[in-house]
Amino acid sequence: MPDTVIQLSHGGGGGATAQLIQSVFTSRLGNRYLRRQEDAAVFSITDLWSGMSHSKSDLLQHEHLALTTDSFVISPLFFPGGDIGRLAISGTVNDLLMMGARPRYLTAGFILEEGLLIADLERIVDSMAQVAAQTGIELVAADTKVVEGKGGMMINTTGLGVVDCQNPLGADQARPGDAILVSGPLGDHQACIMSQRMGVHNAILSDVTPLHRPVRALLDQGLPVHCLRDITRGGLATVLNELVQSSDCGAELDEAAIPVHHETQALCAVLGLDPLNMANEGKFVAIVAQEAATAALNSLNQFPESAGAIQIGQITSDKGIVLRTQIGGRRLLTTPWYEGLPRIC
Repeated sequence: MPDTVIQLSHGGGGGATAQLIQSVFTSRLGNRYLRRQEDAAVFSITDLWSGMSHSKSDLLQHEHLALTTDSFVISPLFFPGGDIGRLAISGTVNDLLMMGARPRYLTAGFILEEGLLIADLERIVDSMAQVAAQTGIELVAADTKVVEGKGGMMINTTGLGVVDCQNPLGADQARPGDAILVSGPLGDHQACIMSQRMGVHNAILSDVTPLHRPVRALLDQGLPVHCLRDITRGGLATVLNELVQSSDCGAELDEAAIPVHHETQALCAVLGLDPLNMANEGKFVAIVAQEAATAALNSLNQFPESAGAIQIGQITSDKGIVLRTQIGGRRLLTTPWYEGLPRIC
């Protein structure tokens, strides 16, 4: 009878390990790299460019690669709108996209706790396979380890992508007068996870999703996009403070323009939270030249992932971030000192 939960023997490197890898991972994520069961994936530079609409001379002009690594420790493993597997692939893909890269290859390390239901592990790997297929990224190498615990798991990833956008992206490209756009309502991911842990019943869904469609559409049009940042832990306040510090600029925001779903706003009001400090897993900031703001918003609003995209402010030459409040005041928007919620991603 097949095992129904993860046991320490699954991490021993023997028959139980081999069975787990074949029945759960290779059967769902298998490709020409994983099926070789080697210690590393070997691929050619030509493979990186396969399927991309460029001539050979064009490819020589775009020789940069983007490399990212991340770890995912969220609790609970399943939540309304997603699970740790969807989060792991989406988060890695989105980090590459923010650098103007097309995600191509991915590795994953799975830290499995004893007692984890194998049926739950299968659901999580199915989610990973689904998002990988949607985004075109391939999981080319993986590792599993089993540790004592209470039936949880963690995932570490490394992602590789090819940078082929027409203009360089980065905080140092931001200029006073640039428009600050957000791709949609903020705070839903943290509000969802917090609600689950507190046993609060509401309709809030995590926004966890890969952003390849709206981001690539934005970049492929050749619009003057200067910087992209995904809004994860620490929320909009943290992301923008990091951005203006790196760009040696400032920002001015209109609080009334910042989108937040009604139920998320209501939860924040009850708990005394600020949605500008809350984590997201499917939203990003785009800094674009002001003259391109309308075209960029029109592009973003074509996609469900970025429906509700709006301009919330502009880059300034002054230092710091000033928030114009809804009652007509002005206050500085600073980086939150403490993490709002542990194991949020």
